Amino acid sequence: MAIPEPPIFFLILIILLPISTNSQDPTSDLHSYLQSLRSQSPNGGVIHLTDSLLNRILSLPSPRPFSFLIFFDARQLHSKTELSLPSLKSEFSLLSKSFLSNNPPNSHSKLFFFDLEFQESQSSFALFSVNSLPHIKLIPSEAVDVKKDSVQMDASDFSRLAESMVEFVEVKTGLSIGPIDRPPLISKKQVMFLVAVVLLLTPFLVKRVISGNTILHNKSVWMVGAIFVYFFSVSGSMHNIIRKMPMFLVDRNDPGKLVFFYQGSGMQLGAEGFAVGFLYTVVGLLLAFVTHVLVYVRNRIAQRLVMIFVMVVSFWAVQKVIFLDNWKTGYGIHAYWPSGWK
Repeated sequence: MAIPEPPIFFLILIILLPISTNSQDPTSDLHSYLQSLRSQSPNGGVIHLTDSLLNRILSLPSPRPFSFLIFFDARQLHSKTELSLPSLKSEFSLLSKSFLSNNPPNSHSKLFFFDLEFQESQSSFALFSVNSLPHIKLIPSEAVDVKKDSVQMDASDFSRLAESMVEFVEVKTGLSIGPIDRPPLISKKQVMFLVAVVLLLTPFLVKRVISGNTILHNKSVWMVGAIFVYFFSVSGSMHNIIRKMPMFLVDRNDPGKLVFFYQGSGMQLGAEGFAVGFLYTVVGLLLAFVTHVLVYVRNRIAQRLVMIFVMVVSFWAVQKVIFLDNWKTGYGIHAYWPSGWK
């Protein structure tokens, strides 16, 4: 019995079946590849971006199914403490890690974090017209021209490090990052070691306290400590330590010039806090001198001359602080004069 020949339709279907089976959607293929790179990243899910990978991402039709954030880096500039590139890169990794830990897996594919190295990808730096660091850009999903459509993160947006980066990303993308999960400053093992040391030294400390033979019984130590605490409080040193603020920045328009005072209320450099703290400390020390030393001087002329000097210096110091606040915030402070004086 002869076997009938199959219809021509089935022959065409059999021929095209391997082609349709092997073909894949480039968007989903790239999506899976990026998720695989992120899972293998040792930097909190930040993917190391290259020129070829960037070209592959930009080749997708707009709108892409995801937005991405790029941290532009240069290893040769890590030694410049005024740029704080290693610190900012660590905060960027912490931002990515917090996004992954605070959100469900189905939303992870909507936002990716990349770092781009200058020496490896100079053409990509030129593509984004990046000529100064630190620099962070957000490329929205609907971006067509990355030079025009990308959104640059200003210095004030990472002045508070990862916390202010969260505000920028959430506002520009509409996605939720969640709270920043910072690692503890002291590990459990270090805490246990400190507790053991304190327990061992407690008998010796108690004995010295009872005998009055400790550094805490020295009046000069308390005076120096009080001045230090006062300066530490009014200079914003705790803010600089927590936020890891640099003492100064390099002027983007003139790389040979340093910026010690940044205009804008969203960011405070370390030099600004120290300058204000020094002025306030001078006023405080002069006030302490007048109330604790000058009152014992019997010469009236000397008292008056010193009082005039203290008032002039204090007025000058407070005036400089008010001028700096007006310059940074734009809010003016005006003196109040009674109506009878006009």
